[in-house]
This record gives sequence, structure tokens and C-alpha cells, in this order.
Amino acid sequence: MLTARGQEHDKLEGLGVGADDYLTKPFSVRELVARVAVVLRRPRTTLGHPEAVRSFGDLLVDLAAHEVRVGGRPVGLTRTEFDLLAVLSARPGEALSRRALIDLVSDPAWVGDERIVDVHLGNMRRKLGADPNRYVETVRGVGYRMVHR
Repeated sequence: MLTARGQEHDKLEGLGVGADDYLTKPFSVRELVARVAVVLRRPRTTLGHPEAVRSFGDLLVDLAAHEVRVGGRPVGLTRTEFDLLAVLSARPGEALSRRALIDLVSDPAWVGDERIVDVHLGNMRRKLGADPNRYVETVRGVGYRMVHR
């Protein structure tokens, strides 16, 4: 994770939501290159997703094919919607803040309105079906979580 947020709680949150590393601005390009080289030296099994297909009832998220199906029918999601679903589905039951979601699916230095996450998730929920909270639910005052049933 590359970010301008350098407080300890920011680092702990970033690592807690799945970042393999945390680098704050300003940073040395040589250090960034060295950290990327470390990741690339890891065995390939740790680079990909541990589960190629994640299932939540009739919802299937195929990370390798970049496909989502509900009840067997394909659901067309934008890249951002798919990335949000992939992040949430990796941590079912865990509430993730808007900021954490933004950091995980876009440029961590992004400084726009965090409510854009609400827009993307609202669009994604409509595409997934009639019940907006069936797969992803709002955690009031916190963010969102994947429903784990």
C-alpha cells in the first residue's frame, strides 16, 4: 500500500485489511523498487488469490475469469464494482471502512469524496438483485461488509 497516511493506526488498518506492505509518502524510488522486487521473488502461489472462485449462496465471484454470477446468470459489473466485491468477499463478515476500500481498490493518495464508494456499491447491489443487503450490507457508522451465511 502506498499512501500519504503515516500514522500508526493508518498503517495497522492498511495491514489489517490485507496490504502486504505499507509505504508512506514521501518515499524513495529505490526503496519502492526493492519492495516490489521482494514481492516478485515470492512463490507464485502467494501472489494470486487463494480461492479462484468464492461462493455466497447463489452468488459466485470468479476472480480469475473476472466474472460474477447470481443464480447462474452472469452479472456485468464495472471494474471498480468487481474490485470492491473481490475485496469484500475476501473478508466475509468483516466491516471495512470507505477509506480502507478506496485504498484497496484505487490510488491510496486519492483525495476525493469517500462517498463515491456508496455510489459504486449501490450500483453493484442493484445489478446483483432486488434485495440490496443480500450480499453486501451497510454497517452504520463504519462502512460495508460481505454477508457471510
